[in-house]
Amino acid sequence: MDERTTCAVIGGGPAGLVLGLLLARAGVEVTVLEKHGDFLRDFRGDTVHPSTLRLLDDLGLGERFAHLPQTRLTEIAFPSADGDRVVVGDLKRLAKFGHPHPYIAITPQWDFLSLLADAAAEEPSFRLVMRAEVTELVKDRGRVQGVRYRTEDGSTHTLRADLTVACDGRWSLARAQAGLRPKEASVPMDVWWFRLGRTPGEGPNRLQPHMRGTKFGITIPRRDFYQVAYLGRKGTDAELRRRGIDAFRHDVADLMPDLADRVHELTTMDDVKHLDVRLNRLERWHTDGLLCIGDAAHAMSPVGGVGINLAVQDAVAAARVLAGPLRRGRVDDRVLAAVRRRRIMPTVIVQGLQRLLHRMIVSPVVDGRRPGPPRLFTALMRRAPWLSTVPALIVGIGPRPERAPVFARR
Repeated sequence: MDERTTCAVIGGGPAGLVLGLLLARAGVEVTVLEKHGDFLRDFRGDTVHPSTLRLLDDLGLGERFAHLPQTRLTEIAFPSADGDRVVVGDLKRLAKFGHPHPYIAITPQWDFLSLLADAAAEEPSFRLVMRAEVTELVKDRGRVQGVRYRTEDGSTHTLRADLTVACDGRWSLARAQAGLRPKEASVPMDVWWFRLGRTPGEGPNRLQPHMRGTKFGITIPRRDFYQVAYLGRKGTDAELRRRGIDAFRHDVADLMPDLADRVHELTTMDDVKHLDVRLNRLERWHTDGLLCIGDAAHAMSPVGGVGINLAVQDAVAAARVLAGPLRRGRVDDRVLAAVRRRRIMPTVIVQGLQRLLHRMIVSPVVDGRRPGPPRLFTALMRRAPWLSTVPALIVGIGPRPERAPVFARR
């Protein structure tokens, strides 16, 4: 079965749905293909950063988002050797720059994606196809002309498009079939995600790292549970699972004694989800007829939780650059290259900072060389607390924040 659209978007994640919504508001016919039947996946990134919150305001969706279940993080703090804490990112300071949202909202990603999908569905030129698994790119004389996808009933469809945009994540099928290969940077760790119960309102609303010996974890307070990231040396997932759930519960209780009374909630290692951490980026984000954005163009480390923020900003920049050419039916190499040119600087800066934090903090802890952040760093942050504004700006706003184009504002 052959179908036709102006822009085919592979993947209904934050980048894909933001791009689809904005292009539809520009009057571009756009079809988003999502392989799952819903957005309900555990441990996707659930951080909605201040710059994304302002974008939602621009789009007239701020009030809708405010009604979603959420907690608000205002600080990023490290434990110190004396049992106190050192605030390294004070998001409240963003208010001094006139920012209306001086916090990170933690909300289930499925609620955030449903909000975007519902808003996009109000546009007559938008179409979202669920349970549509893209199986291959359609090519003609070297140019990508669309995709083939399989639906739940097993039937295969061909969707032809003037432009195809890959928003299908760090293991992008479209990127691989187009022959675009990212340059990988070494990373010292993997992450294991799990949840432990939380009484609503319990504890402070801050992202809290925990360090003890070679153990490193981060708790993220959600409304009725803690989302916990356990960091360990890369390539040790098999070893961790071989040791079993009892040993893992013991390690968690030792690392986070305040949560020791609830580690029994982890019943099997199936409750612990492994994230194979990658840090990479494409040198070239496009080929003829295809553009990659978000994780398909640059996989980010979970350090700082900035992956969603960058993917959303990629989508906004892409919509601004592509809307006019797509309406005119003239999307060439120069137009596609302009998206990368606009977004490569913030990508390089954030990845560079993540690599620095890997070397300064993560590696020494998980390798057992140091039990926490460098003492000089913590001493400096204590003596000059205003420096916590810099991480707040980088994490919360980003090096090049994108505001909604005029055609998409409501």
